[in-house]
Amino acid sequence: MGFFDRLSRLVRANANAAVSSMEDPVKILDQSVADMQADLVKLRQAVAMAIASQKRLRNQADQAETQSRTWYERAELALKKNEEDLAREALTRRKTFQETATSLSNQVKAQEAQVETLKKSLVALEGKIAEARTKKDMLKARAQAAQAQQQLQSAVNGIGTNSAMAAFERMEDKVQSMEATSQAAAELAGADLESQFAALEGGSDVDDELASLRQQLQGGPEAVALPQADDKVQPVKVAEVDQDLEELRRSIDKL
Repeated sequence: MGFFDRLSRLVRANANAAVSSMEDPVKILDQSVADMQADLVKLRQAVAMAIASQKRLRNQADQAETQSRTWYERAELALKKNEEDLAREALTRRKTFQETATSLSNQVKAQEAQVETLKKSLVALEGKIAEARTKKDMLKARAQAAQAQQQLQSAVNGIGTNSAMAAFERMEDKVQSMEATSQAAAELAGADLESQFAALEGGSDVDDELASLRQQLQGGPEAVALPQADDKVQPVKVAEVDQDLEELRRSIDKL
């Protein structure tokens, strides 16, 4: 393969790729239908011209046939008048017009076949254009839907690297961190409050015991008694306790 062949193929390939990338399906569909409509107009003009030519040839053939009959009648008239030379000339003219009429008749038949072919082509093209118009709207809708899907997919794929989304995620993390800090502070404040109330509740018991002891001591050493667990228990005097303690010492010394 020569260098210039490879270069030419490369240039054509790049050109085709560039054209393909620039093609918009919606615009191409509209333009294709417009081109087919223009072809339809040209074909209709061609059919009209063929029909006009057919009619013109038929008129010429009819005129030639009429002239052929006219010159035949003249030849008969000349022969009746014993004008043989004139009759021969009339027959010569009649033959010329007769040949012309035959030729024109053959052309009319050929033109009729061509007109029929053009009419069939015209009907087929009209059907294709009607079908293309129906499909065009459907294909345009599908193309627009595909383009929208591609744009949506591109947007979704770009979310991960989008600076706005990254900033949003950072702020979400920051808010969660602030909420966690606030919750921890609330829990600490609640624990401190609980400890304060527990201290107050515990302190009231101690204060009650302290007040009770103070009241008992205010009655003097003889009024000290154990806490009343039963109504029949009598206060214990200090002298009795000292006497029992002295007897316990004596028994220990004897051992």
